[in-house]
This record gives sequence, structure tokens and C-alpha cells, in this order.
Amino acid sequence: MAYPVENAFFEWESGFRAYREIEGPRERRLADRVVDAIREELRRRIGPTFAAADLADLYGQGTDWAQQVAFDVAPAIEGEAQSLTDAAFWLYLRGATDFAGGRQLPV
Repeated sequence: MAYPVENAFFEWESGFRAYREIEGPRERRLADRVVDAIREELRRRIGPTFAAADLADLYGQGTDWAQQVAFDVAPAIEGEAQSLTDAAFWLYLRGATDFAGGRQLPV
């Protein structure tokens, strides 16, 4: 069953907002490292050419792997792992073939 793209967008954008609100140089560095590591894993899992629905389906299959990446990179961010995962998905979404500036393009 396909994961609803609109639900994914809502969750990812919320995570991205939380990510942008992180203050403090140490916390920011850790968050940046986590998001970058998850984005790199997304690149390995879904590749460089994908549609927004493909990314949403990957998200719908579960994000335990992404949270594990977060813990491996920065164990101290335990309470932020899901929002950083969502932020990474939101940032990776920008590369989707059918996505432009916060909305899905018609196919």
C-alpha cells in the first residue's frame, strides 16, 4: 500500500521546521551531521532519480534504519532522531523529479 504523499510532506516539513529551530553551535553541528548522514543513506537506498511518491513509500516502510543512522552518528540526539529523519527526507525531496518548491508537480 502506498504511503500518502500529502501525509509525508506534512511530517517532513514539520521535522524540517524543528531542525531549523535548533540553537546552539554544538547542537547544530550534531544535527547537521545526522541529517547529512541520513541523506547519504537515502541516496544509497533510493538513488538520485526518484519521484516524491517513491520517497514517501520508502518512508512508509519504516524509518528505523534512519533513526539507527542518527544514533550511530550522534547518540546524544536520541529525542530528536525522528524530527531529524523527517528533516532529511524533506531536504532529499528537493531532488524528486516531480517536486518543486513545496508542492508536487502534476504528472
